[in-house]
Amino acid sequence: MDFESLYKQYAPAVRRFALYLCGDGALADDITSDTFLRVWLSRGHIRELTVQSYLFAVARNVYRDWQRRGWRSAELDERLVHQGPNVQDHLEHKEKLASVLSGLQDLPEADRAALLMRSVDGMSYEEIAVALKITVAAARVKVHRSRVRLMAFGNPIRNQLGRLEERQ
Repeated sequence: MDFESLYKQYAPAVRRFALYLCGDGALADDITSDTFLRVWLSRGHIRELTVQSYLFAVARNVYRDWQRRGWRSAELDERLVHQGPNVQDHLEHKEKLASVLSGLQDLPEADRAALLMRSVDGMSYEEIAVALKITVAAARVKVHRSRVRLMAFGNPIRNQLGRLEERQ
């Protein structure tokens, strides 16, 4: 698979994963760019069966590098938020999203990564174990405990993640 095809196929999933890790859209874009830059510069052979878990592991390492550099999040200036025609729906959606992102940010980083890999991207526990360098049993435990912690936050998160749990 050439690099352009790799990027087109996996960039949206890597960006989504990065967004859930950091909670900041601009930083998620930077993490995604850095992830693919590192993959391109590595010139190593990626096995087709583990491409997504490999990319998520690289993205997670990029995120950790950003944390080590002292990245801090800043609140979004409310004047920059686009107010569409239905302000009430927009605000409710924004509150639910903020609640989910806040709950995710309260989870330990490895637990958050495991949950997102499983629930959002549908990765197997074996792929998660490879990406996080843990056992399959530990991956299952991290996903389960993360779901339980998020469910404790209340209905907004339950509505978002409850459907994902039903699929399993």
